[in-house]
Amino acid sequence: MIKKTLLAALVVALLALGWTFTPQKLPLPAQAGALLPPVPATTVDISVAETGTMDSNALLAYRGGEIKQLPFGMDCFVIRHPRGIIVFEGGFGRNLAEHMKTVPWLMRTLAKVHAQTPLADQLQAAGITPGQLLGLFITHNHWDHIGAVEDLKGVPVFVNRTEREFIANGGEATALMRSFEPLNYQVYDFDGPAYAGFPASHDVFGDGSVVIVPIAGHTPGSVVAFVRTAQHDYALIGDQAWQHEGVDIPAERPWLSRRMVDEDPETVRANLGKLHQLQAANPRLVIVPSHDRRVTSTLPRFLAVSTTSAEVSTQP
Repeated sequence: MIKKTLLAALVVALLALGWTFTPQKLPLPAQAGALLPPVPATTVDISVAETGTMDSNALLAYRGGEIKQLPFGMDCFVIRHPRGIIVFEGGFGRNLAEHMKTVPWLMRTLAKVHAQTPLADQLQAAGITPGQLLGLFITHNHWDHIGAVEDLKGVPVFVNRTEREFIANGGEATALMRSFEPLNYQVYDFDGPAYAGFPASHDVFGDGSVVIVPIAGHTPGSVVAFVRTAQHDYALIGDQAWQHEGVDIPAERPWLSRRMVDEDPETVRANLGKLHQLQAANPRLVIVPSHDRRVTSTLPRFLAVSTTSAEVSTQP
């Protein structure tokens, strides 16, 4: 009798898990998406530095995803402003094999990792020294967004106060970032007005060309960066969605993925509806999930470096 009960419970659990992979469109907010402010007088240039990929399955990226492999890009965004250069995201670094040892076993098992040219080496090839960078900004501090932090020691690392606390107290999720310390942290607050429907903002240059807003959920201090260029507006959304379908449909990650990576899945769910509405209201706006190579490949390349990639062992 006990065996039958356990078997029935197992079947129910597997069916419930399978249901979380089925297509389900999230409800949309009642209000329409907010409009971005007019294009500022000062705009910036943005380009993408590819540092590697993680081959994973669309099935894990959003509910209703196909059973097919996708290259999840580990990309950095180099932003040139008249006052200097900043970078968003750190991608894979030079010591990727060591960094992989901090990754949860299940994630290592489900994915293949390929290294490309680290950001620090691409900057060097472009003649840009670490001292020329005004700062390195991270949408959130998970291992696959911070590799360059170790390689660019001394460069100011800009984090908001909530995310700084998460780094200090986030346990295994932020252990890799803590291992890089001491770092030149520059802690900022969201001391600016509401922006694009978000309650507060931080204007990086003070001219509206790069504006950061809080979007807690994936991590407590996750952010979206709005980057205003002459041709397009870009929203760098980090891991609010892994692929653009998460915003376009909108659809959340399956339960297994949410369980591995999201601190507050309910808030992420609401964020996806909000980003969907924002995209619909602003034709110039390109939503950029950090890991969607189909989107990042439409942006200018930072440097014509070799795209040859080498597989990296995912086992410690």
